[in-house]
Amino acid sequence: MARYFRIFVAAVLIAVSSPAFCCTSVIISGNARSDGRPVMMKHRDSGELNNLMRWFKGPEYDFIGQVNASSKGGEVWAGHNTVGFCIINTATYDLKDDDVPSSEMDKEGELMFKALGQCADLKDFERFLESLPKPWGVEANFGIIDAKGEAAYYEVNNHSYRRFDVADEPGGYMVVTNFTRSGRPDDRKGEDRFEKASLIMSDMDVSTAGHKELINAISRSGAPIMRDITASVIVFEGVLPGEDPSFTVAWTVLGCPTTCIYIPLKVFTSDHIPSYMKEHRGTDEAQICSQSLVIKGIYGFEKGCVIECAEVEKFADSHFSRTMSPLRYDRFARRLFKKYRMMYRRKLPKVVS
Repeated sequence: MARYFRIFVAAVLIAVSSPAFCCTSVIISGNARSDGRPVMMKHRDSGELNNLMRWFKGPEYDFIGQVNASSKGGEVWAGHNTVGFCIINTATYDLKDDDVPSSEMDKEGELMFKALGQCADLKDFERFLESLPKPWGVEANFGIIDAKGEAAYYEVNNHSYRRFDVADEPGGYMVVTNFTRSGRPDDRKGEDRFEKASLIMSDMDVSTAGHKELINAISRSGAPIMRDITASVIVFEGVLPGEDPSFTVAWTVLGCPTTCIYIPLKVFTSDHIPSYMKEHRGTDEAQICSQSLVIKGIYGFEKGCVIECAEVEKFADSHFSRTMSPLRYDRFARRLFKKYRMMYRRKLPKVVS
């Protein structure tokens, strides 16, 4: 087993050395959904395959965020806070129009970390942006949904931004990858993933689309959206205007979407992120992410064990409630992981020394 594990680690190191920081995202306006709640998905591709979740106490609002296992703090790559403000990003390569050096760029994770600690809605985010000293050090699309029911993408470079309200779009949804509407056409990236995700969305009933539909239809759809560098998926299901913002849920996959299950996360008044989604036993890796990567190394990212994962996810969908108390949620999260662990052990090969 030890020999196999060393081979797997070597393969992972090769995989993460390839350059790619691209993502596929979708926002569905609450106006387009039968329950009136907005939904936002980020399918993350990254050179850092080890991801985990952390709980933070912000200056105004507490929040949970998705981070690289190697992160020393001060950045997140998706997250939501106690007042229902949710944010994601996708990298772009067609907006930068200045000579700001690369050493002063790539601050999207820092920007989202700061925004989560002090923003309650889209207007707050705009005020927050305008309060920052320029250059902002970013070139990205930022997706946001809030507890007022608003949903928008922002195309942001070092000095300015443009807002696109999802409710105004045909069908009430937007697909965004790694280019912008206002940027340079010759520098677009991710057009193949945009086309595939757009085709999937055009065939989907967006009025009932939520975490299950988006993860299964998009994040588990094969190439070109699924890639060896896919690191995580997160789907935020928001709330109705006037509804308790603590009912906001982040359905989260750490690792490969065909070898890991989605797990619902809520922001409580203290840290209730399941232990297996945080640093594990003195390491800087989340247990469930590490196990997902092991299974991926055995079966590949395209095949994985998606059928077995779907069986475990049935338990999550049937037993989770947005209104769960922290104590009840903790029991649910432990039972869910126990089922995943049983599946994980069954999928490991029988190695004879």
